[in-house]
Amino acid sequence: MNIHEYQAKAILRKFGVPVPDGHVCYNGASAREWAKRLGPGPWVVKAQIHAGGRGKGGGVKLARTPDEVRDIARGMLGMTLRTHQTGPEGKVVTRILVENGCSIARELYVSLLVDRSTSKVTVMASTEGGMDIEEVAAETPEKIFKEVVDPLVGLTLFQCRNLAFSLGLDGKLLPKAAKMLEALYTTFVQCDCSLLEINPLVVTAENELLALDAKFGFDDNAMFRHLQIGDMRDYDEEDPNEVEASQHDLSYVSLTGNIGCLVNGAGLAMATMDIIKFSGGEPANFLDVGGGATIERVTEAFKIILSDPNVKGIFVNIFGGIMKCDVIATGVIEAAKQVSLQVPLVVRLEGTNVEKGKQLLAESGLNIVAADGMADGAHKIVQAVAAC
Repeated sequence: MNIHEYQAKAILRKFGVPVPDGHVCYNGASAREWAKRLGPGPWVVKAQIHAGGRGKGGGVKLARTPDEVRDIARGMLGMTLRTHQTGPEGKVVTRILVENGCSIARELYVSLLVDRSTSKVTVMASTEGGMDIEEVAAETPEKIFKEVVDPLVGLTLFQCRNLAFSLGLDGKLLPKAAKMLEALYTTFVQCDCSLLEINPLVVTAENELLALDAKFGFDDNAMFRHLQIGDMRDYDEEDPNEVEASQHDLSYVSLTGNIGCLVNGAGLAMATMDIIKFSGGEPANFLDVGGGATIERVTEAFKIILSDPNVKGIFVNIFGGIMKCDVIATGVIEAAKQVSLQVPLVVRLEGTNVEKGKQLLAESGLNIVAADGMADGAHKIVQAVAAC
């Protein structure tokens, strides 16, 4: 789960991380009034969408008078903001953040993430703040510094000082940097984050540290412990199909292909997408119905897949362990009837009650193509879609 910048800064402020004063606004008049309340300008007006690169797309602007804040806000609200992360379709701006400007002396980068290679939290820092960290890693990897955190010990003062020195922070900034890094680590752990990124972390002309922008990613499986954070979720920023899938305990991710996939198990789903591509096709989604899916859940999965206008065929690939093949077969039949299926459907079943499942499909009277294995199923659905 992701949240907006203004929400991220509210969390950071709670844990003692210094951030600029600001307020979220939904219209130009409100933006003007909040600029006055925040004190003398200049002010920064920032579009709030779940994507980076907003400045390059016109989503971050400087204003020197309250009236200018109002005019910029009116221009941003309702605009379709396109960045390298939104894709060409862009995202509509429905809210903006008005906050105090600051005099920037240096821009740095700090992030915390879960490193799968070490199974530990890693703190990354770079002197190249304000840039895409992927570019820095590719072009100047020597400018990225890392500290791996022992979960039994936590982030130590030595590691904080080491990172601060690597960033060129010394003197009065050294204890401030150490305190901020400790606060960021506490935030990361207590909020069950998967990512916490500060880009840029700025050194101001007054020799202070300030988190000028913030990005959070949370572990969805831990959100039951953080109801207030869960309430920050903005469904308008998410794929409607993915939101609908989550309501039925389905793991769904939209892709750009034209072959819908309905699979049980994340590993099998990944293998199914691979074999579709190997056979010359393009998967339209990742969809895992889980090990204990009901007929109703399978039916909803079909509806979600078919709500994508790009889907020209569906490949159902089920290995029945906990999930019984006859349950999947019944769900497929019910779904096909309810949605008046008009696209090719290939079904591969293996495992528990497989013969009963195949019998149900054969006797359904529907145009369902049976497959003898994954490779056969992928080949048949790719051919069927190509023939449409």
